[in-house]
Amino acid sequence: MAYAVVAHYRCAADDAEVVRGALLKMREFTRGEAGNVAYEVHAEADVPGGFVLYEVYADRAGFDAHCASAHFAEFIVGVVRPLLRERTVTFAEVL
Repeated sequence: MAYAVVAHYRCAADDAEVVRGALLKMREFTRGEAGNVAYEVHAEADVPGGFVLYEVYADRAGFDAHCASAHFAEFIVGVVRPLLRERTVTFAEVL
């Protein structure tokens, strides 16, 4: 069953360009993963430093492989997360 992830990230407005750049690099790598079906990055229109990610994987194993990737460690763990003030993530099975 397909597995979806919706992540809401908030960082300081001063850090938004760094976070944006890292998320766009992640998009390039993630879309090439065998288990990835979709990976969309959005900047919130009315919230400086607000981002929404919508991700779909073929299954939970595809998501787990994504989280174990070198690019996840480099861009999400190494760049994005340290700059976040808030992070919420919703996991769902695609119906």
